[in-house]
Amino acid sequence: MKSQSEQLTVGEICMRDVVFAYPNMSVSEAARLMREEHVGSLVVVSDTEQKRLVVGMLTDRDIALAAVAAEHASAMLRVADIMSKNLVITRPEDSMHAALGLMRHHGVRRLPVTDADGALIGIVALDDLLDILAEELQGLVQVIAREKQRESQVRI
Repeated sequence: MKSQSEQLTVGEICMRDVVFAYPNMSVSEAARLMREEHVGSLVVVSDTEQKRLVVGMLTDRDIALAAVAAEHASAMLRVADIMSKNLVITRPEDSMHAALGLMRHHGVRRLPVTDADGALIGIVALDDLLDILAEELQGLVQVIAREKQRESQVRI
């Protein structure tokens, strides 16, 4: 029997309301957007006629290391200058465990979810996956508690 997390797909658990940026935005503007939206990353997109194509990721860490620590004027830097271009993406039909494997292998905490053409569908974060896994672990704890209860009833 498969666990809940083995049955769930990325498309079922991803956030569809994604905060995004454009490559030509200033890093200062992107940082303000992160603060306003209470997020630690932005999916960087390029709009076409009908799709929003994923072209990069920008994290608060990217800003801290590339702009602030390097003492660059963040108003002069553009998102395209410091965003991660080596994207690790997942598809909506991928399993939760496949997404977790991608995160572990590539050392990333967030994965844009795209269709086959690279159009943005959503984003899945490690925090989302941990919530689901925590529920499963709680279920295992309940099994142990019930086993102890059953055992104590049999001994009476």
